[in-house]
Amino acid sequence: MSRGDKSAYTDKQKRQAAHIEESEKDQGRSEAAAERIAWATVNKQDGGGKKGGGTRKATKKAVKKSATKKAAKKTAAKKATKKAATKKAAKKAATKKAAKKATTKKAVRKSAAKKVAKKTTAGKVTKKAATKKAAKKTTARKAAKKTPAR
Repeated sequence: MSRGDKSAYTDKQKRQAAHIEESEKDQGRSEAAAERIAWATVNKQDGGGKKGGGTRKATKKAVKKSATKKAAKKTAAKKATKKAATKKAAKKAATKKAAKKATTKKAVRKSAAKKVAKKTTAGKVTKKAATKKAAKKTTARKAAKKTPAR
């Protein structure tokens, strides 16, 4: 459809435009200005040609309103998604922090337990060594007592 083609307009819209055009001419406007004003007025009232080729079911105003509503819904949905993502991220970070803290506590406990174990093991080893030394001494003393001095 070329520019200026009026085939999409209904007969009623065409009659309205003709009536408005006559009125404008009576007020002293030129032919071109009157026609321009007439079609602009029809477009303003009805949102353009109403005769549809299958795609023009709703008026342009209704389409505009629904587009605005859809955009608002999308924006609300995006905000809700963002909020949920932020909450998830915060929860995940808190969980990570708690896990790290627990792991650190476990590591501290393990190292403390290892130190204690080392000390006790070292103590046991020294006790065993001391016990062995003492046993050797007593064995040596007993042996010395058994053999008479000459």
